[in-house]
Amino acid sequence: MPQSELPRLDIVVVNWNTGRCLHRCLDSIATARSSAYALARVIVVDNASADGSADGLHDPALPLRTLRNAHNRGFAAACNQGAHEGNAPFVLFLNPDTRLHPDALDRAVGFLAGPHTASVGICGGQMVKDDGTLQESCARFPRLSMVVARACGLSRLFPRLMPRQWMSVREVDDSRPVDQVIGAFFLVRRPLFEELGGFDERFFLYYEEVDLAYRARQAGFLSYHLADARVRHVGGVSSAQVLGPRLFHSLRGRTEFARLHWQRAQVPALVGVTLAVELPCRAVFALARARWNELRGVAFAARRYAAYVRSSRPADPPTAPGSGSSPAAPPAGTPCR
Repeated sequence: MPQSELPRLDIVVVNWNTGRCLHRCLDSIATARSSAYALARVIVVDNASADGSADGLHDPALPLRTLRNAHNRGFAAACNQGAHEGNAPFVLFLNPDTRLHPDALDRAVGFLAGPHTASVGICGGQMVKDDGTLQESCARFPRLSMVVARACGLSRLFPRLMPRQWMSVREVDDSRPVDQVIGAFFLVRRPLFEELGGFDERFFLYYEEVDLAYRARQAGFLSYHLADARVRHVGGVSSAQVLGPRLFHSLRGRTEFARLHWQRAQVPALVGVTLAVELPCRAVFALARARWNELRGVAFAARRYAAYVRSSRPADPPTAPGSGSSPAAPPAGTPCR
């Protein structure tokens, strides 16, 4: 098929202090096979990195544009910002700590643009480590029972009776519809993305892709795990630098999701389990293993989460990208992902 007739693809990469990972990610895009798509634009949105990781980005093989934010706007807002710069019918949100296998984009875009997948709105790939070991790549929509089971250790003791939110590699060993694919490689139809108003910017970090997948399902579109689209994923390169903020934003994102999509009576139960069971257990485990940095991170997250619960109000309906109010300013050093 001539290049001009292929479905066009935009790629958005949000960066925050990922060192050389970003350059390796872009290299993998430049060398990826492109027989099933035409690469329209690659947009790197840098959330005020201080390590120079977004400096000197140039590759003649890529239609590359770099946007630099004066402060860390958060992952969801930066994704919306990047998506706004393109108009291709397919948009891939790609983490900078990933490297694409040569055929990953061909397989994913070819699948989503195929004649029999009109009901699929979001597609994800299979995450792998550098040694080829498969990683968890998709998840169930979170429920209160999952949080309780994990906090109490029941999901480890009775995995069949108490399924976890993240689906194990054994559970998903082939391509199939799932509730949610990992946000590290998140391919979505642009018309659907725009119809849903993009990512909800109240999710500063984490759960923004869970929320979008949930709203897509409500609109009648599936998320699909594509097992043969392989992506090398380091994971947590940015967020590992700030353990406390990472944990806080994960807990905050989960609570915001519950406020938007769970029954109202379940939200106080989630907050109670988080404060009375989950965070104390995390602290005990960190103390037992003499992981002092982790213990400080849990203490930081507990303080921030308690303050968030005291000050927050019930969530409002999602707003269009760039039109909603910005979340409260994050603490210094908050990661973008």
